Amino acid sequence: MKQVKMQDLSATIHSCQKCELGSTRTHAVVGSGSLDAEVMFIGEAPGFHEDQKGIPFVGRAGNILSSLLDHIGMKREDIYIANILKCRPPKNRNPLKDEVEKCTSYLDAQIEIIQPSILVPLGNFSYRYLFSTYGLPINKISQDHGKIFTKNTILGILMVMPMYHPAVATYNPNKIDVLMKDFEILKQNIGKLATNQIG
Repeated sequence: MKQVKMQDLSATIHSCQKCELGSTRTHAVVGSGSLDAEVMFIGEAPGFHEDQKGIPFVGRAGNILSSLLDHIGMKREDIYIANILKCRPPKNRNPLKDEVEKCTSYLDAQIEIIQPSILVPLGNFSYRYLFSTYGLPINKISQDHGKIFTKNTILGILMVMPMYHPAVATYNPNKIDVLMKDFEILKQNIGKLATNQIG
């Protein structure tokens, strides 16, 4: 059932022309990974390599993400990865408010299909969108990264754990240590919802 729902959603996304990005993309980038994932990572928008291949996180930031997953003994097949926007903004500029508003219904549908226990917003745009969506207080990602926030939803308790976007390590190598520590915290909290040992 999940697979059928995601295939239908994917077809809708690939034909989407809600905003101008629909006419400038090479490929829409829906997402990838396990539809039964406990952890769902959410980035900002596809970059050049993602636009070319139609797969999220396949450039330099993707390599860093893969190494961070490896650091905690996980693989990309264990998680699900998506973005706030499904199409690449020209020259990798920041998403526009109008684009976010028109595109995030697709992300909401993906979260509903997958029903992860832990959402990991990567970077400021996904952090602000998810915290706004779930009614969590928005500060700065520099203050909230690596912290666990919980929200009661109709599907049960959901954990939200913001992190810096892996791309930050490409221009600030010191951030890789921060990311590694945050991933270690994530690993410690996987599976804890069932035993109410969050923290």
